[in-house]
Amino acid sequence: MNHMEQERLAEAGERVKHWRRWGPYLSERQWGTVREDYSPDGNPWQYLPYDKAPFYAYRWGEDGIAGVSDNHQRLCFAIALWNGQDALLKERLFGLDNAEGNHGEDVKEYYWHLDCTPTHSYMRYRYRYPQQAFPYQQLREENGRRGRRQPEYELADTGIFDENRYFDVDVEYAKADANDLLIRITVKNAGPEAAVLHVLPSLWFRNSWRWRQNVQAPIIEKAGLSGVRAEHPEFGVAFLDASCGPRWIFTGNETNHERLYGAPNPCKYVKDGFHRLLIDGAEEAVSEDAGTKCAAWYAWKLAPDEQRMVTLRLREYDAEAPFEGPEFTHVFDVRRAESEAFYDSLMPPCATKERRAIARQAFDGMLWSKQWYHFIVEQWLAGDPTMPLPDPKRAHIRNEEWLHLYNDDVLSMPDKWEFPWFAVWDTAFHSITLAEIDPEYAKNQLRVFTREWYMHPNGQLPAYEWDFSDVNPPVHAWATWRVYEMERQRTGKGDARFLESVFHKLLMNFTWWVNRKDADGDNIFQGGFLGMDNIGVFDWSARMPIEGRIEQSDCTSWMAMYCLNMLRIAWELSKTDPVYEDIASKFFEHFLYIASAIYNIEGTGASLWDEKDGFFYDQIQWPDGRRESLRIRSMVGLIPVLAIEIVEHGQMKHLPGFERRMNWFYDNRGDLTKNISCVFGPGHEGRCLLSLMNQEQLRRVLALMLDENEFLSEYGIRSLSKAHDAAPYVFELDHYRSIVHYLPGESDSTLFGGNSNWRGPVWFPINFLIIDALRRYHTFWGDSFQVEFPTGSGNLMHLGQVANALADRLIALFERREGRRPVSGERALFQEDPAWRDLPAFFEYFNGDTGEGLGASHQTGWTGLVANLIIERERQRQPISS
Repeated sequence: MNHMEQERLAEAGERVKHWRRWGPYLSERQWGTVREDYSPDGNPWQYLPYDKAPFYAYRWGEDGIAGVSDNHQRLCFAIALWNGQDALLKERLFGLDNAEGNHGEDVKEYYWHLDCTPTHSYMRYRYRYPQQAFPYQQLREENGRRGRRQPEYELADTGIFDENRYFDVDVEYAKADANDLLIRITVKNAGPEAAVLHVLPSLWFRNSWRWRQNVQAPIIEKAGLSGVRAEHPEFGVAFLDASCGPRWIFTGNETNHERLYGAPNPCKYVKDGFHRLLIDGAEEAVSEDAGTKCAAWYAWKLAPDEQRMVTLRLREYDAEAPFEGPEFTHVFDVRRAESEAFYDSLMPPCATKERRAIARQAFDGMLWSKQWYHFIVEQWLAGDPTMPLPDPKRAHIRNEEWLHLYNDDVLSMPDKWEFPWFAVWDTAFHSITLAEIDPEYAKNQLRVFTREWYMHPNGQLPAYEWDFSDVNPPVHAWATWRVYEMERQRTGKGDARFLESVFHKLLMNFTWWVNRKDADGDNIFQGGFLGMDNIGVFDWSARMPIEGRIEQSDCTSWMAMYCLNMLRIAWELSKTDPVYEDIASKFFEHFLYIASAIYNIEGTGASLWDEKDGFFYDQIQWPDGRRESLRIRSMVGLIPVLAIEIVEHGQMKHLPGFERRMNWFYDNRGDLTKNISCVFGPGHEGRCLLSLMNQEQLRRVLALMLDENEFLSEYGIRSLSKAHDAAPYVFELDHYRSIVHYLPGESDSTLFGGNSNWRGPVWFPINFLIIDALRRYHTFWGDSFQVEFPTGSGNLMHLGQVANALADRLIALFERREGRRPVSGERALFQEDPAWRDLPAFFEYFNGDTGEGLGASHQTGWTGLVANLIIERERQRQPISS
């Protein structure tokens, strides 16, 4: 049945059928985002906190639980729940904002993405809802009481799930056709006593009519015996039918001005109408006939272990008897089987059940984390014509230089609660995982950020909505080549048009980096924190406390890697267009300049390489010309490993012009070529390795990286050496003092919100790049180049084996061995209870000593790379005869 999902992907790609029109495109948190913030001081959490969200009609998007929408989020569907105890109708996921959490913002709910196909022909989501009153205030108070050195206080810690006193709410979607969505909601009382549950499958229109003049509002009204009819002037018409005879209730998706501002409401029915009906008993709060928001209301009392089901059908045409006959159940059975077949086809037969399940959940979470993202910066800054003018102070708080930005796309999010906004370097990694299951969508994600309504006219790629001008590592070219290569390996043909279109835009982006981040034109770069938050001694988001300039090993090495990525793409494009040979020569030359500068800054002999330590460090260049190394053994010094490219056998015969120019540099510019590893010789005839290190330097860096007392953890490469546990790095100047010490878990500082840490944890994206680089080094050096793994063990491995060993350590984060998954930490509930233990979350990063998941708990984005590692490792294990 695998071919059916492939056929749907082909139909969607060729625009024969719009299979992607409906998907899980709702945010899981719209409140507390920059888009919804119209405050004068730029504090989105305070302007629109969780407690105001039930009463406020959002401007730029919608949120919900287990929700779906069309691809422009005009019409939305999600579930609402009430256990008869809560102070709030459960319509959205609760979490702490940045000031409330002792480690920053954090979702305090339990939910899992259990199934999802690339076209969303089948999806399944589980939400675990407590039967007692949700402890909102307890979670706030206890996390507020705890300091940064204490663990977060989680929902499970409150005891609310004791004796299994919860409902499991499973929401399934199956597409009978592209615009015919079948919905099945199954609830089960897992507790020991009978319990009440109200289930409200809800349909509503995003409010787009209050912000513009002369816009006709849509309407949802009763239609037929079992459903409603929804009509929108732009979307068209849709019908929702529900089984089991619910009570249909209606309200308006309108802000409750009276509740929030003490002002009269513009209409009778407002957004919190269902809340007021259920919790306050206010019958006058809802309409029985029509509105812009509706719900099918079911009120049940479930016995212990009792399970109930309700079915719904959302489609763009009317039909009689939507639930009669075997068709409804049959569609679910078929789509679920097709999903199983699709994912089974990705995995070699030898793959274990455990690894299959981990990869599958990673893919499911990745696809569920798609979100329609809408943000027009110019309108956001200027305000809407029907609304009061924003406070003038807010015009200069953030993003005023991004007036061209016009976002209206379905994007891959890091996650949809803590990070319900795109992050450009995250997306590059997402695309690698997505390319395994939906290459077309993966390519689109890379392409869209280079479009003129995203990319700045000066060539910069937007970072994320908190500050589009922030700088992330330039990995877009690497991801573009990797996705191109993955598709070519699968189909036998690469998408040269995709490769060329992104390459042209990246030429502008590369120029932006050179012009903006190489202050003196000396090929040593200063990019700031580069997304690695608190890894150094300075807060890059604040004014520098020193007069000197930081010359960054990581930023400079990222740019060397960028050069080689662009060089590789230019080589590929030159196969059909010789013009690209000249461009390849340009990037080869620029790589030489960067590589030379690392070892001889501005011709002074100063170097970012420390010969004594065998490692790379950042440096401060003081105004008087002195240089001081910041001798922090961190990921900063490992980034040079990533800059590697190989000129393969026979490649030069297709690049005669490039070969002449390359040889010219070797014959005439020994000053540029002497410090890079470009090897020709016995066993390597006709092949050339371009890297920032020779064999001996690589060996010395790897000796530190693979030392368990330094970088090597049982679960991958740490972001900071464990040596700084006993010997913290201290920087002092006048009244400024900063200490960098090994911190394997949560951050103990407030830098960058305090909810991210690069001082010891294992991060997937950098580990993945290291593994990728090691495999390419092995391709060149072969089995003869061996290092100890771990350092000091006497166990020699070639670099391909080292890469595999690192991949296995990362995969081991999620594997259940001897009854325990490292990712799930020390809570017995997550390790031992059968209802919890096989539902691991895909966290943002991982404790460098224990492997416990930390940070954003549903960050299936770059952590989804575990699926790629599993597939690669299992393909290697596959018998040749297979």
